[in-house]
Amino acid sequence: MTALHVRGVVLPGHDERDLWVVNGRVRTRPVPGAETVVDGGYLLPGLVDAHCHIGIGPSGPVDLETAAAQAETDRDAGTLLIRDCGSPVDTRPLQERLDLPRIIRAGRHLSRPKRYLPHLGRDVGDPEQLPAAVAEQVENGDGWVKLVGDWIDRDTGDLAPLWPDDVLAEAIAVAHAAGARVTAHVFGEDALPGLVNAGIDCLEHGTGLTTEVIAEMARRGTALVPTLINIENFPGIAEKATKYPAYARHMVELHARAGAMVVEAVEAGVPVYAGTDAGGGIAHGRLVDEVIALHHAGMTAEDAIGAASWSARGWLGWSGLAEGSAADLLAFDADPRKDLEVLRSPKRIILRGRVVG
Repeated sequence: MTALHVRGVVLPGHDERDLWVVNGRVRTRPVPGAETVVDGGYLLPGLVDAHCHIGIGPSGPVDLETAAAQAETDRDAGTLLIRDCGSPVDTRPLQERLDLPRIIRAGRHLSRPKRYLPHLGRDVGDPEQLPAAVAEQVENGDGWVKLVGDWIDRDTGDLAPLWPDDVLAEAIAVAHAAGARVTAHVFGEDALPGLVNAGIDCLEHGTGLTTEVIAEMARRGTALVPTLINIENFPGIAEKATKYPAYARHMVELHARAGAMVVEAVEAGVPVYAGTDAGGGIAHGRLVDEVIALHHAGMTAEDAIGAASWSARGWLGWSGLAEGSAADLLAFDADPRKDLEVLRSPKRIILRGRVVG
């Protein structure tokens, strides 16, 4: 493979540097004969979509060819690392393709019968079986397990938790003992204390977060991926929920306070990362929209970029652009910290040390 040479300001720093790429790795010492593919501008560690679903489409599971096309769409928009938060499709063959983003898989969503979207999760009939189901998904994933923490309960007509607190604690302990982390879909307020106190590693959406739960998350280091562009769908969901007026009102209320919730979480010190929830109702390739939404919610432009780049990469076990790092990077003519719209137009995309765009 031909060695590559890039020059630019390496974010999040402010100094122009020269980097070389050899065998898919970043080198900081000159490599004779390297081909210069970027000469000036700004270099950014590849973007990270921390909540994405490769293998899910608007009508449910898709075939592997369609899943690959989804990954290509994300890649072409600069997303080079994906934490796939649950998919009914075995996407391990896509991990072998050098032209696709790196995918960290979480296996299948773990849910209760009739308490999640059909055909996506693995139904656990008896809540007491959750620890065993978690152990199964640890084997099927790449170090993450995804729970459905709450969903509409049609008997009560509103969001309600799926799991008893003691079962959650046991299930999360099973994952941790196997070296895996656990995250959970959660919209409302009631499921949150049980999830956080059970030691969960991350929350998805988190629209019902209260000051008390946010403080506990900050103390424990529990992460939040708010998926703000998905939360924008809440009013539409409410409009269709005519049979469940309490649920509809609740979804509208959660939508109204989502931005303030993110600001409070950031100010409290909760680690917040960018995720689109692409798949189903959200199109792939929209990570920049989420970065902009985080900024509008109150994060600084640099922190919002970091939530989708260097900070997220570190959280998921990948480094930025340092000696020996994976050579996954984007190059821009202008500084995206001054204008986030710049993120939509990378002049060069390098993935696994190969120029792919």
